[in-house]
Amino acid sequence: MEDCIFCKLANGEIPTDMVYEDDRIACFRDADPQAPVHVLMVPKRHIPSLDDLTEEDSDLLGYMMIKIKDIAAGEGLENGYRAVINCGEDGQQTVKHLHIHILGKRKMTWPPG
Repeated sequence: MEDCIFCKLANGEIPTDMVYEDDRIACFRDADPQAPVHVLMVPKRHIPSLDDLTEEDSDLLGYMMIKIKDIAAGEGLENGYRAVINCGEDGQQTVKHLHIHILGKRKMTWPPG
């Protein structure tokens, strides 16, 4: 998608602090971190939100879920972390590109918001 900031970050059009990338996903530090470690994982293919997923995306989503633990380990989150997907306006999704927040290095509270 031409005007999507996450697409531009994932494909290198905008410089970012890339933590990990491969042909399917990009993981970079959040510009407005909510924890000492705050990494965003995005698919390189533009998918607006969870509501836009189809059966064909199940492989990609499974891959992303498996990679979370690798990113967390690489960031030294040995004492735990939180993985969050916001969806839609009430869910506080501010960028319309599916992404997973990986947060850690602080004690999380519940309920979150």
